[in-house]
Amino acid sequence: MTDVTDKIWDVIIVGAGLGGGLCGRALAEAGLSVLFVEQGPATPRQAENGQESEHEDPFARLMYGTWPLPVESTVNGKTTTEYGSQGAGMGGTSVFYAAALEQPERHDFETTPEMPHPTGGWPVGHDEFQPWYDRARQLMCVNGGQDPLGDPVTGLAEPRPLSPRDAALGQALERVGLHPYRAQLGIRQLEGCMECIGRKCPRDCKMDGRSAGVLPALATGRAEVLHGARALVLTGQDRAVSGLRVQRDGAELDLRGRAVVLAAGALASPRLLMASATPAWPQGGADSSGLVGRGLMFHINERIAIWPPRDAPPPSPGPLKTFSLRDVYAHKGDRMGLFQSLGLPADYGNILHVLHERYDASPLRRLGMGREFMRIPALIAARMLGEARVFAGILEDLADDANRVRFDPDRPEMMIYDYTMSDELLARRKRFRRLLKTRLKGVRSMWLNHVPELNIAHPCGTLRFSDDPKRGVLDRDCRAHDLDNLYVVDGSFMPSSTGVNPGLTIVANALRVAEAMTRRLKAQT
Repeated sequence: MTDVTDKIWDVIIVGAGLGGGLCGRALAEAGLSVLFVEQGPATPRQAENGQESEHEDPFARLMYGTWPLPVESTVNGKTTTEYGSQGAGMGGTSVFYAAALEQPERHDFETTPEMPHPTGGWPVGHDEFQPWYDRARQLMCVNGGQDPLGDPVTGLAEPRPLSPRDAALGQALERVGLHPYRAQLGIRQLEGCMECIGRKCPRDCKMDGRSAGVLPALATGRAEVLHGARALVLTGQDRAVSGLRVQRDGAELDLRGRAVVLAAGALASPRLLMASATPAWPQGGADSSGLVGRGLMFHINERIAIWPPRDAPPPSPGPLKTFSLRDVYAHKGDRMGLFQSLGLPADYGNILHVLHERYDASPLRRLGMGREFMRIPALIAARMLGEARVFAGILEDLADDANRVRFDPDRPEMMIYDYTMSDELLARRKRFRRLLKTRLKGVRSMWLNHVPELNIAHPCGTLRFSDDPKRGVLDRDCRAHDLDNLYVVDGSFMPSSTGVNPGLTIVANALRVAEAMTRRLKAQT
């Protein structure tokens, strides 16, 4: 501990997830010293538990890699306090993710002849981002197929062969005029790969913030991880951050660095800035614009069970997360999104999980014992659905500054956010559902949700970047407009949510920011 606190690190990274891990790897490989500050403890590499935990004790939850405290959310005026989808520990949330690493399309970044951009466009456009997506696919060992409706991408490894049953499902989708392609996944094709979707990978097949980021950074000998350290406040004055104050084992420690990177996620990173209010930073760190925490976005999920043809071969071993489709990615000027396999069968366990989620969010929760009776409808539904595959449509969300992360100084450890679904979003969702229903005619399917569902695993946009300091917290290099040595590499930087999972964009941007940081820090020595 003396070495950690005595040393002035080149870079302190708050969070060891997807963005922080890959940024730290690039910085360490460039010769800089890196300290990852991670709230979660060091846990065994062989652990393979899922993200769901029955534990309510914060220490036990941290040991399983799940966030220790509930998240307070007010959605459409209704306040609930439930455990969220955030992870803790090396790799963060990404150790549980489904490894979908798809690239957004040009209209996600900038205005095109067919599609105006709602923000006027990102400060860094499609072509400038492209080489970083190529590098991200290489480091994340992405495998998959080319989208037949879009421009080809480079660096895709060959995916594992489909099972005969899933091949029949793909043919059925093609027969109704759709264009499925093999989903682009950050999973190395190793012998015995279990496709650890939704749970920790005990090996290193699944490329996440740990396997593709933190561990390679540690292998350079220039990076360390400070486990079990909760970030309290940024320290510094005027336009410079001097370091970070953390709490570890009941004591407060001051860490010093030439630069600090926030990579704690779109809910926790703005909260840390708000907590860092001082006479020098009366509104909190980097908040002269008043936009810290504002513009919170997710995605809206639409879940559908789809069966292969009745004469399809019986189930057999093979990859589970098989197809993506972009047939409904955009339609007549509407920003829609990806339609993809979730890698989940519509079996009893997954249906029960969905029913439990609905029960927990309903007034019936107050009855207490009613949750146990969800097993009966889950069994009935599982028999009805049989060997269906669960697909999800991802509807793009757009920024509204009223949707925001909040900080309560009386509860500094709590993550709190407000979110209201706009009339525009709800109307676009109706069009999205109608479009999906039309395009899936001729395929056996069943909708699994009816009310709008936030994908709470995809928060973004709360520290967005902009060339204009009045419209964003960060500049084009994701450096704070107000602080010369503070950077952000999680999903907070995104001005719009795009129509795909945010993972590959977070990795590409983290690598891009790492190069800008390396140039700047080396020029200062």
